[in-house]
Amino acid sequence: MKKDEIVYDDFVRIEMRLGKIVEVKDFPRARNPSYKVCVDFGELGQRWSSVQITNYAQDDLIDRKVICVVNMPPRNIAGFKSEVLVMGVPNAAGETILLQPTHDAVLGSEVF
Repeated sequence: MKKDEIVYDDFVRIEMRLGKIVEVKDFPRARNPSYKVCVDFGELGQRWSSVQITNYAQDDLIDRKVICVVNMPPRNIAGFKSEVLVMGVPNAAGETILLQPTHDAVLGSEVF
């Protein structure tokens, strides 16, 4: 589905940052299969997110670098405060594939 055209000023209001998943917990209360993940953004600190990425094993998520939207208000998901949006895209099977850098970068760096 194609969305409405935006202007550059709309885009720059979105703050996307590089983080690293440092903790993963089961989230049995979520409606869809999900994990709770803690993402470290370096000097910006750590924030939690609810993510529907159970096609990844929990151990495979630890230390994985991810791109996150960090300037949206927290959402209450099944009694859990999700503070950031971890970015991903669907593969052919409909599973979420995490967006991540191909080279090393500083945690907390802003995507531009």
